Amino acid sequence: MLIPIIIVAVVVIILIWLVATRNSLVGLSNQVDEAFSTMDVYLKKRYDLIPNLVETVKGYASHEKETLQRVVAARNNAAATPSTDLSAKIKSENQIDQALTHLFAISEAYPDLKANTNFIDLQNQLKLVEDDIANARKYYNGTVRNFNNRVQMFPSNLIAGMFHYTTKPFYEVANAAERENVHVQF
Repeated sequence: MLIPIIIVAVVVIILIWLVATRNSLVGLSNQVDEAFSTMDVYLKKRYDLIPNLVETVKGYASHEKETLQRVVAARNNAAATPSTDLSAKIKSENQIDQALTHLFAISEAYPDLKANTNFIDLQNQLKLVEDDIANARKYYNGTVRNFNNRVQMFPSNLIAGMFHYTTKPFYEVANAAERENVHVQF
């Protein structure tokens, strides 16, 4: 009489663990989606600022047409990339980062542009948005880490495999040059 009760208790415990593990995977997956959506809001703000910035620079540096076209193309590509394709979205955002870095490097060569209040205002707005994006990326990467740990660690990886959960991509630096220390020379 005691053995059937023990078997039922073990089965109930296993079922409770299965449901709890599945629910935690769903919750973590939703956190990753929410983190990416938050970042997407800030990226949209950046998309809206870029055309204004490009128009301001155009007036001062019209012969830098290639750089301006590269910034606009990167912005349009990122805006057109569906948020559901995380890897493609991350790649397109890294292209914007590179294009904007090049644009601001060019602005250093134009003292009148650097003194233009509209350009300064747009640059400050973009800096604030970039700070928000950086914080959103940190949050996204933290939620991805938690989710990936649950998907990859035993025993929850068994449940993750049963329900076809796979790891999510981290938001990483696009190229090795961005990881190197900046060399300052006086």
